[in-house]
Amino acid sequence: MKYDVNSLTLEEKIGQMLMVGIDGNKITQRTINQIQNYKIGGVILYKKNFNTYIEMVNLIKNLKELNKENKIPLFIAVDQEGGRVNRMPKELLNVPAPYKIVNTLGEDGIEKATLITIEILKKSGYNLNFAPNLDINRFEKNYKVVGDRSFGKDKDIVSKMGILQMNLYKENGIIPVIKHFPGHGSTIQDSHYMLPRTKITYDELSKSDIKPFEKAIQDGADCVLIGHLRIKNKNNYIPASLSRKFIIQELRKKLHYRGLIITDDLKMRAIQNIYGYERAAIKAIKAGNDIILFRYPEKYEEKTVYKILNETKNGKINIYKINTSVKRILDIKEKYNITDNISEENLNIDLINEKILDIRNKVLVN
Repeated sequence: MKYDVNSLTLEEKIGQMLMVGIDGNKITQRTINQIQNYKIGGVILYKKNFNTYIEMVNLIKNLKELNKENKIPLFIAVDQEGGRVNRMPKELLNVPAPYKIVNTLGEDGIEKATLITIEILKKSGYNLNFAPNLDINRFEKNYKVVGDRSFGKDKDIVSKMGILQMNLYKENGIIPVIKHFPGHGSTIQDSHYMLPRTKITYDELSKSDIKPFEKAIQDGADCVLIGHLRIKNKNNYIPASLSRKFIIQELRKKLHYRGLIITDDLKMRAIQNIYGYERAAIKAIKAGNDIILFRYPEKYEEKTVYKILNETKNGKINIYKINTSVKRILDIKEKYNITDNISEENLNIDLINEKILDIRNKVLVN
């Protein structure tokens, strides 16, 4: 399907730039409003949104069915890394963390684990995954933030394994999102709770933590998630995710990146403690992000959407910037043939669990 940005209303354009979470484990009036009135571009699901595998699949089907009256299909996104970052329902065994797989099974293990995750996601109805994690496991104190979520301590290993995983997703029709640019491993603080500052300068980052991102971009990365990180000696006060100067100069110009840029969740305290809801979203769009990921309380969500619309109508947000971002979004949806069609494939949970158990046993034994 060929999509034309000029065929969309301003409301539809703004909607495409929004990725939201949903309440509970069923479709609510709020979700109906998000899809039918705001024309949102995507939904991200978490473990709290379902209790069983059937509930997860039915929820995804219902979301797609709701969106069928809209012109553009939904991103159905998840943050499924394996290990500590596991969003799948209880019937599915958890794939081990990337760091553990690399250290015991190497490249072959990463390939097998990724293909298992791809099969689960595709047959369940997902089309976008916030993975691979290209952060370097740099500090022991950073374990809860990065730790075994990383492929390793060495930038070359992280690059090799990350690009392998990224390309497997791409080849199998799941949009991969490399994260957390320019490298959350360079901090010891967690942006869920505070605004981290890198322990090293940007020049040092460029030679280490940014290298996996640079190589992934050269290898055709389509989506980058940008972290809420203050960069030492660079943007000491403004997080990378909200800095237009940083995004344009370092990501667009220096790394020649032309794909989608997605914010980390704007609900995180790193952002909310300083900027609040509406201001954070406006700053994120003006900074050059194409999609803002925000899971706001309902009343703030509504205010934020209307604030973005009004700022654009009044010329405070450049309409050219909006059109450019929306074109990138539509191009990705077209490239990956994203549709709201319901998958008829059935996941064999017992067989998948056997494959996962085989990896888990080998990781534990080694």
